[in-house]
Amino acid sequence: MTTILIGLSALSFLFYGISYFTSQKLKDEFKRYGLAKFGPLTAVLEILGAVGLVVGLQVPLILSVASGGLALLMLLGFGVRIKIKDGFWLALPSFLFMLLNGYIFYESLQAY
Repeated sequence: MTTILIGLSALSFLFYGISYFTSQKLKDEFKRYGLAKFGPLTAVLEILGAVGLVVGLQVPLILSVASGGLALLMLLGFGVRIKIKDGFWLALPSFLFMLLNGYIFYESLQAY
């Protein structure tokens, strides 16, 4: 079951990370957040996190770092959504991905 969740998270973050560089809409969202200069960094971190999740299927330490990093990234994203008063439905995906990667992080620590 955890492997499926890792795959779901990895595909999602890979898609959104790449989409930042191909979609003006995502760039405009970062402008709306007041964080335009952090858009490219966020996209690269999402892509690296996605790759880390996949590599982490074989290397538990990388899985811990990637899932912990993505959980933290989504916590910050959730905080931004709350701060700019986006509302429940717009903030929900970041919250759910924070929980998902937090769970993966917790499970990855069980390998030690």
